[in-house]
Amino acid sequence: MTSIGEKATNFLALHRPGDPVIVPTVWDAWSANLVQTAGFRALTIGSHPLADSLGKPDGEGMSFADVLGRVREITAAVDIPVSVDLESGYAQKPSALIDGLLEAGAVGFNLEDTVHSEGGRLRTPQEHADLVAELRAAADATGVHVVINARTDLFMRPDGGTAQERLAGALERLRLAAAAGADVLYPVGRHEPEVQRTLCTELPLPVNAIGIPEQGSPAAFAELGVARVSFGPFLQRALSAETDRLLAAWQ
Repeated sequence: MTSIGEKATNFLALHRPGDPVIVPTVWDAWSANLVQTAGFRALTIGSHPLADSLGKPDGEGMSFADVLGRVREITAAVDIPVSVDLESGYAQKPSALIDGLLEAGAVGFNLEDTVHSEGGRLRTPQEHADLVAELRAAADATGVHVVINARTDLFMRPDGGTAQERLAGALERLRLAAAAGADVLYPVGRHEPEVQRTLCTELPLPVNAIGIPEQGSPAAFAELGVARVSFGPFLQRALSAETDRLLAAWQ
């Protein structure tokens, strides 16, 4: 069985701009097993589908203990690297986040700049970078290179400004996060090709993009310079739509 340190190193090595690793987004051991059996080399646990599976709202409607419980179930079911959407950190200290994550068997995480425990405010660019730096130090202290995926929600927020202001703001935030010790950068949202290409060209680290399972292809994201593709809530939504279709015939 691969050690957790080896899984972390292997996971980071999969992030190659122009040759993206596809990291399907799961929510329980069943969906994780589907992904591993299909031959994917890593997976991520999405906060939105995970919350839905537990009957909780997204936006840290779960407790950190809720999340870790499900992470343990998933890592016990598969042997590929597992990353976790940790939202804005559940108001936990960096050392507690890293220790909990590793104890549960995961080797990477997303960290967004919306602070759900404080009314959904947006961290300042430097504040978010400082938190990334604290998490990098806490992770390095364990001897495991936990893969930090620094996310900005700027493109998704109504207070993000004009399209050009959002792009400039996202680049500023993610460059600071990169300098603070992030491994991957995640300007969350569905972007036009020219915007996605600009993000991948101008940012200094591998970029995570979001895909919709029924649309696009790895080759399309590769052409834009993307290094990682995840599905957010869209895989679960696609399965929900198919379930609705099957059940409708029995009503």
